[in-house]
Amino acid sequence: MNPGFILTNALLGIGLAMDAFSVSLANGLAEPCMKRRRAFMMAGLFALFQAAMPMIGWVCVHNFILYFKAFEKWIPWIALVLLLFIGGKMLLEGIGCAKGEEGSVCARRITFGALLLQALATSIDALSVGFTIAEYNFLEALGAVAIIAALTFVICYGGVLIGKKFGTKLSGKASILGGVILILIGIEIFISSFF
Repeated sequence: MNPGFILTNALLGIGLAMDAFSVSLANGLAEPCMKRRRAFMMAGLFALFQAAMPMIGWVCVHNFILYFKAFEKWIPWIALVLLLFIGGKMLLEGIGCAKGEEGSVCARRITFGALLLQALATSIDALSVGFTIAEYNFLEALGAVAIIAALTFVICYGGVLIGKKFGTKLSGKASILGGVILILIGIEIFISSFF
């Protein structure tokens, strides 16, 4: 692999990981007592989805281009709905907690189902990256998604750690902030798809 290939795909990976970073930050805020192993799993899940989506896009470009083109216009809508749902749920739970359910901050836990929806919602726009890497052969495409996955993992793990640090300090308000962040990310993905 030449340095230009690595740099191009590293920049692509960083750009793609920003939504996942924000969600990881929100998750760390919402679950401040998260164990290191769980944080690794969460970052790994985001990395897996961020790598899988461009590869699926690459396969679609090479095999099912007409079907993929028809689906592409729905990507921002799907991301918006998923993130509004997850963020709204987190927001409502945070408001309920702030109103007097003075349980332990460590009692909150994001479900695996919610994590899967977050990973899907933040990576679905990466399907279109399959177009940008369409000229790559199969091994180059695998190299590109490996770079994207590695950077996403590191960035998301950092996001969880930062969120945990501030989540402990913010206590019950962290879930509200996390929900608002997810809703704003959904709106940003949706609006940016038109520009």
